[in-house]
Amino acid sequence: MLILLPPSEGKTPAATGEPVDLDDLWLPELGAARKRVLTKLVAMCRRGSARSVADSLSVLGLSEGQRGEIARNAGLFEAPAAPAVEVYTGVLYEALGAGTLDDAARKRLFDSAVVFSGLWGVVRLGDRIPAYRCSVGVTLPSPVGGVTAYWKKGLRKALDLATDGGPVLDLRSGAYAAMWAAPVQSAALRVLHERVVGGVAKRSVVSHFNKATKGRLVRALAVEGAAPASVDELVTVMRDLKFTVEERPAPEGRPRQLDIVVAEL
Repeated sequence: MLILLPPSEGKTPAATGEPVDLDDLWLPELGAARKRVLTKLVAMCRRGSARSVADSLSVLGLSEGQRGEIARNAGLFEAPAAPAVEVYTGVLYEALGAGTLDDAARKRLFDSAVVFSGLWGVVRLGDRIPAYRCSVGVTLPSPVGGVTAYWKKGLRKALDLATDGGPVLDLRSGAYAAMWAAPVQSAALRVLHERVVGGVAKRSVVSHFNKATKGRLVRALAVEGAAPASVDELVTVMRDLKFTVEERPAPEGRPRQLDIVVAEL
């Protein structure tokens, strides 16, 4: 099974360590594509004039108070790297709590979960990367251009082979889901918060519940050692783990659509 995760906007820089080695990242055949994005991002952020810095902030969707992100990007080739699971922070990764897993569960997590990234394309949680700022929605100088379209073309063959016919659990947000169309043997999942208002149950999509529940789910699957051979088996495993799972209709030949319904965290 392959589990697809979004990155987090917040990232924790490694204090020490060797720089990123592109050849050591998952799917090394993406090395040239990764280097192209990295080189263009670094070159853009190394421009020092006030006008150039303002342009970089605009391209990356950053505020004036986030100039430090530009300086960090400028040093990515030399910056210390750490496992992606330690670099990515935020609600999903806090709920996942990979640092408190035992060795066996952590290995299962690293073997199954991958993170989509505007800079790296896709990496495993154990891959060593530096902290960076480059969302999938940005447009970098030629020949990269729009990052979404760039990776949509570059990831297709490598990821189609990596799934190897097994089930895929797609937990990505919409922007990152556009980088690669998950195969038919996949399930896209959303989280609904159910509340009773005036005696009537009402459901809504809420960001905090969504991210935290997805983190808890990935952790539970790693601890359980789940190895479903199909989406049907995956649904059974999630229900056995006490998640309330419902399925929505989906067009024939398209990924399954699942909801996890939560009342509280």
